[in-house]
Amino acid sequence: MSGAWSVAVPPFLVAAAVFIVPGLAVILAGWGWRRIGLLFVAPAVSTAILAVAAIAAPVIGLGWSLIPVLGLTAVAAAVAYLLRRWVGREGLSRPPLRVVLAAGGGFVAAAVIMWLQLTYVFVSPDSISQTFDAIIHLNTVRFAVDTSNASAFHIGATSDIPFYPNAWHSVAALTAQLTGVSVPVAVNAANLAIGAIAWPASCIALASALFGDRATALLSSAALSTGFGAFPILLFSFGVLYPNTIAYAILPAGIAALWWLWLARGAAGRTRAAVLLIVVCAGIGLGHPNAFLALFAFGAFMLLWELGRDALRRRTRRAWVVNGSIAAAILIAGAVLWRFSRTGYDMSRWGPWQSTAQSVGEALLLSPHSYPLTLVVSALVVVGLVTVVRRPRYVIFAIPFAVAALMFVLVSGTGVGNILREMVTNPWYNDSYRLAALLPIAGIPVATLGALTIVDGATAIIRRRGIPRSVVVAASAVAVVLVFSVGIGPNVTRTASDARGAYTLSDGSALLTSDEAKLLGRLDDTTPPDAVIAGNPWTGASLAYAIAGRQVVEKHVFGARDDDEVYLDAHLKEIDADPRVCEAVRRIGITHVLDFGSQNVFNSPGSGLDRVGLDDLPASDHLILVDSEGTARLFRIEGC
Repeated sequence: MSGAWSVAVPPFLVAAAVFIVPGLAVILAGWGWRRIGLLFVAPAVSTAILAVAAIAAPVIGLGWSLIPVLGLTAVAAAVAYLLRRWVGREGLSRPPLRVVLAAGGGFVAAAVIMWLQLTYVFVSPDSISQTFDAIIHLNTVRFAVDTSNASAFHIGATSDIPFYPNAWHSVAALTAQLTGVSVPVAVNAANLAIGAIAWPASCIALASALFGDRATALLSSAALSTGFGAFPILLFSFGVLYPNTIAYAILPAGIAALWWLWLARGAAGRTRAAVLLIVVCAGIGLGHPNAFLALFAFGAFMLLWELGRDALRRRTRRAWVVNGSIAAAILIAGAVLWRFSRTGYDMSRWGPWQSTAQSVGEALLLSPHSYPLTLVVSALVVVGLVTVVRRPRYVIFAIPFAVAALMFVLVSGTGVGNILREMVTNPWYNDSYRLAALLPIAGIPVATLGALTIVDGATAIIRRRGIPRSVVVAASAVAVVLVFSVGIGPNVTRTASDARGAYTLSDGSALLTSDEAKLLGRLDDTTPPDAVIAGNPWTGASLAYAIAGRQVVEKHVFGARDDDEVYLDAHLKEIDADPRVCEAVRRIGITHVLDFGSQNVFNSPGSGLDRVGLDDLPASDHLILVDSEGTARLFRIEGC
């Protein structure tokens, strides 16, 4: 770890504790510690607690802080304990030491690898994503901190959205508040915790649910969580899709909870499993609704498969009626969800990347966006798929992968006019990046099955031929190193290298150049604390709020603007000649203007044309130059 990143260690530890402690307290109170896989659902439960606590806090008159989190954690743990007393203990035996070591050691190793990957991508602790959505996400974190309110009904005010999923912003804002670090450092620390804590833990939970507490499965799933560029790295560089990332990171825990519910027997077991699923679904849904849709899609087809198998096995009229009714209810619920989750026409015009044939190949090998293959991953996936074909009882493990692959092929390999594409992938804005990120989530169980197949085959050979124990131990060590090598495989390293460019600050950065960043860094000295700054949000000027804590007129490109704001956006540069400009300035209360030129985040002449009055301003009697760095300038408004 470089010395620079030591600054991020305290906020990272805080964010990690926020992900681990609340959920673990609830799991231990309600389920105990003997089912090892359940312990790794803790980040998903914590996410639900954080998001719900943030919504509840203002309702009961509390600001966003650790207090509502602790309060809700205590209530949830007490309810879980009472539920445990009511439904009874599960009577599980102590997990074998090798299972504990495989799960714990695998998780720690994966966390370290993910930390190293993501610190490379993020460049430095205070780097920001040079992407369009970084404007709103960073400003919203500052808004949540300033107002002590991270409710889903509040944070959308930065872009005039009445309800916005708040799980990610709750974590980032709480990290900033508890540690006092800047918003960019808090954001990077929270994202490190998502990638290094929540994501590998959820993958281990899913492996436990599908394969039982087999050491090979738990260790392999932890290693494989580090081996894909499509998630989480791709979502940390495109968009930037932070809310999607937190929801996707805990999505495997949602699949695990659903499968535990299906396997549960008796009223007590089903009650316990249903409560866990509801809580995890709350965390996923408040992370991002389309992650909940993905969970529904994966789970629905898993359940439909199992219902069909059960009806065929029992071959009774009752089985066909009951299972058929349940299947019909699932399909109707899916149709309703997809109908009400549709995105608008203008927001869902993303086109395909490639041909259908290319998209099929990328999906099967879990390597979207033409990124190179990591041979170990590809081999495990192929072995897993062959195992599924040879042994139909394993089909269930490949169903989420089949669903994710189909959606990816539709969105990335078929035309915009394809009706099936529009019906299925519209809730993801028909965006290939968002659906590419689902491939590792659904594909890791198949690759884990491949690892189990290889280990089982090797074990049979060892027993048959009596291979010495020393050779077995050495071969096992090599196998562990080999499977963890996926974290530095070409698929990850190429994706990380490309993603790093989205966080690199330079003279030509897309959103905020090095000159503009220096100017923002001096706002504490060049402007009073109560300054109100106008600036073109397309150019990154509105980040004066997130980075320097100065109020800005527009916190995001999109959102309602009143008549005065619309007029100033078009005519501020005419302040000396147009009296109406000064009248609008007085009514809004603007004291300063940031001029970052006409270069915008998309580097597109067609973007930001409605704000040309804020670009390339001339110094004048009313616009007094206060500070400059290169072409970036700060003006004070006088005489209005």
